[in-house]
Amino acid sequence: MTKQSRPTSPTAITRFSSNAKRLLAIDRYLGAPVCWFLSGLKRLSQAFSSSNQSKPASILFVKLAEQGSTILAYDALSRAVDRVGSKNVYFLAFEENRFVVDLLGIIPKENVLTIDTRSALAMIGSCLKRLSQIRKRKIDACIDMEFFARSSAIIAFLSGTKVSVGFHTYFGEGPYRGNLFTHRILYNPHLHTSRTFSSLVLALDTDPKQLPTYPISDISIRQLPEFIASKEEKKAITDLLRSNGIPTGAPLILLNANASDLLPLRRWDKSNYLSLARQLIEHYPELYIGFTGAVNETLQIEALVSEVKSARCVSLAGKTSLKELLVIYSMAHVLVTNDSGPAHFAALTRIDTISLFGPETPLLFSAPGPRSHPLWAGIACSPCVNAFNSRQTECSNNLCMQAISVNQVMTLLCSIYERRSVLH
Repeated sequence: MTKQSRPTSPTAITRFSSNAKRLLAIDRYLGAPVCWFLSGLKRLSQAFSSSNQSKPASILFVKLAEQGSTILAYDALSRAVDRVGSKNVYFLAFEENRFVVDLLGIIPKENVLTIDTRSALAMIGSCLKRLSQIRKRKIDACIDMEFFARSSAIIAFLSGTKVSVGFHTYFGEGPYRGNLFTHRILYNPHLHTSRTFSSLVLALDTDPKQLPTYPISDISIRQLPEFIASKEEKKAITDLLRSNGIPTGAPLILLNANASDLLPLRRWDKSNYLSLARQLIEHYPELYIGFTGAVNETLQIEALVSEVKSARCVSLAGKTSLKELLVIYSMAHVLVTNDSGPAHFAALTRIDTISLFGPETPLLFSAPGPRSHPLWAGIACSPCVNAFNSRQTECSNNLCMQAISVNQVMTLLCSIYERRSVLH
């Protein structure tokens, strides 16, 4: 696969991450008054119109950011397809999220609408263009899967759908986002995110006058689809690995020492990854280690790899597209990663994943499946970020991540690797 044909570049993801704080500030200081103003318009329009609660024939999902969370929405998207058919399900996301939606293979590519994030002007212009397209298609229902972002609530309101579903602040349980939804849902911080997303779809069957109460006691989440690499894709990755010093068929452990700039406190210290790599190299003479990362992390990862001082430890940072990374996942044994998107992408393959949690909790955000192995120290102040505080924290010392020891990760990793080695 050439670089020109890659569906999503690591550079695009990096660009969005670097703007994360700016986007949050805009959402907070500009989004709140806009939500207040539009809520007034909604009350005014309701005085002159009658409500229509017929079952929707088409559904739009709004999930702008966070690729990993999009993976957790698989069951919700599937439920929507079951209700109205795939050709009547739409998805609105930032451009760098498109690859994940297409990867799930549920929604037709022509129904995936994207917003350009290259600049503020580009974002506003493309958002207005997408809203125009949505209104022309006369979509019946909009489901906002962002937790308490104002921008997504505004988009849901301006989409012109008769029905809109999203999280609402009733008594200060979360950031203010106005009163823009017909179906106002109370966010449950004790429900895994995959079930939370599915409950938004199920809320379409509920009379909005009964909300936030709706009797959903058990939500069975369907299994994620498995990513199957083609022979050509496997050969290309085999060649890539070989060119980086990893022999064909050699057992491979992947280490992802990065985390999104949206929440850098999620990072396990790089010295821990360094120690872990050295121990693995010494303990298993047949094993190879590959450090992954985005383009902007290439120099840092290469410096980390050089400190391992082993020809069996290589840097793969910036050398693959997201799809090519999935092919590598499907060929490797174990991935160790901070709590970030790769843990969820890996759930689409047969790799075992050890994900390290601290500021957030695996009880809500762990990747699904039997090959997901979250580690979480669970100290008194963890998790400190959540939907209610817009994932912001005053913490500058991530003791929750420091509490996860190299020995703890090494012990779990060895047990997984040795079990897989026996099976293979």
